[in-house]
Amino acid sequence: MTPTNEKKEHIVIVGGGFAGLNVAKHLDKKLYDITLIDRNNFHSFPPLFYQIASSGLDTGSISFPFRREIRKMKNVDFKMGHVKCVDTVNKTITTQYGTTSYDKLIIAAGTTNNFFGNDKLRESVFTLKSASEAMRLKNEILDHMERACLCKSPSDRRRMLSFVVVGAGPSGVEVAGAIGEMKKYLLSREYPEIRRDDISIILVEGADRVLRTMSPQASEKAYEYLGHLMVDVRLERTMTSYENNIVTLSDGEQIYCETVIWTAGITGETISGFAPETFGPGNRFIVDEYNRVAGCDDVFALGDIALMTTEKHKRGYPQLAQVAIQQAVNLAGNLNRHEFTSKFEYNDKGSMATVGRNRAVADLKHIHLFGRLAWMIWMFIHLISLLGMRNKLNVLINWVWAYFTYSTSLRLLVHTTKYPVRKRWDTPDNE
Repeated sequence: MTPTNEKKEHIVIVGGGFAGLNVAKHLDKKLYDITLIDRNNFHSFPPLFYQIASSGLDTGSISFPFRREIRKMKNVDFKMGHVKCVDTVNKTITTQYGTTSYDKLIIAAGTTNNFFGNDKLRESVFTLKSASEAMRLKNEILDHMERACLCKSPSDRRRMLSFVVVGAGPSGVEVAGAIGEMKKYLLSREYPEIRRDDISIILVEGADRVLRTMSPQASEKAYEYLGHLMVDVRLERTMTSYENNIVTLSDGEQIYCETVIWTAGITGETISGFAPETFGPGNRFIVDEYNRVAGCDDVFALGDIALMTTEKHKRGYPQLAQVAIQQAVNLAGNLNRHEFTSKFEYNDKGSMATVGRNRAVADLKHIHLFGRLAWMIWMFIHLISLLGMRNKLNVLINWVWAYFTYSTSLRLLVHTTKYPVRKRWDTPDNE
C-alpha cells in the first residue's frame, strides 16, 4: 500500500475500448491516478456495429459515455483527443488539444481499416470500424432502398441495389447476412415496390472458406446459412480495384456495384515518437509476455494494437475482445504488485459469429454449436458484455420485438444539416 504522503504514479491510457476500460477498472486506485484518452467521449461495442448498419439497433444502445462509467472510479480522469505524438524521453503524450505528462503509458488504441496499400478505396468504400462508420453505411443502405422504390427502370433499380462485401471474417459474414435478411424478410412488408431479384449481395473472400479463423465445421455451416439468405459467396478471390462503380476481382471478373462494404483487414495506426523497430506486421507494437513495448521504458500495449508472439501463436494472438480483456487484467495485476511475475497466457474461451435469425455458429473449446442454440448463446454473451443496464434492456427489447415481428422501428434515414458554427467571440446579429 502506498503511504498517504507519497505521490501516486500517473498512468495515461490511450483508448477506451475493451482493453483500456478494463485495465483502468483493475488498477489499484490507492497506487495510481489515471487519465483515459480517447478520440470519442463514449465506449462503443464493435461486435454489434453491423446491427447499426442494418437498422437493427441504434447507436445509443451499444454506446456508453466514458464520464458516466468512470464517475465510480474516483482516481480516473477523462480527456477527449486523438493522440498525435508520444515523447518517451520526457514522458509526454500530445493530442490536438494539448500535452499530458505520464509516469507509465498504456496504449490500447485498437486498430483501423487496412486497405493493403490501395488507399484510394478509403474514399469510395464503406467500412465498419466505428459507430459513425456504421451509421454512414446505414444511411447509404436506406437511401438506396428508398430511391429504388421510386425508380421505374428495373435495370437501374438492380444497379442501385447491388452490394459487395469484401472479407468473410465475422464482420463481413454478419453484415452480409443482415442485408440478406432484409432481402428475404423485409421487402414484401415495407418495400413492396422492390422485388427480391432486384437486390444482389456478393461476399468476396480471398481464403478457401468463410470464417477461416474458426473451425471447418463452423465455416461450412456459415456458408450454408449465407446461401439460405441468398448471399452469393465468391471464395479464393480478392478485390483488386474499385473504380466507376466497377469491382474488379483477382480472377479478372468485373462486377457493377454501387455499395462496397470493406471488412477485409485491420491495421494499427502508427503513433509518431516510436522507433520503426517498435512496430511489427500490421503496425502492431511488439510486446513481451508482460505487454511491455520493446525498447521503451514504462510503455505498454494491449489488445489489437499489441503483437505478442508465442510458439503456438507465431503471428501474435488473435485480435479479439477476450484477448484484450485478459491482457488488461493481467497487466493491472502486475502493476499493482510493482513486479512483473505473471506472464500473459491466453485462455481461449472460443469464438462465435451470427449470420442471421436462428443462424449462428459457435466454437466453444471442443464443442461446435450451430443454429438456434448457437444464436441464443451469441445473443446472451453479447448482451451481458454491453455496458449499462439501460443499454442491455434496450437491446433485449429490440431483439425480442424484431424476432416476433420481423420488423424494427429504426429504419430512419436522417440527413444532417450543417449550419454555420458561431465562434465564441462572435456577437449575435441583433446585438
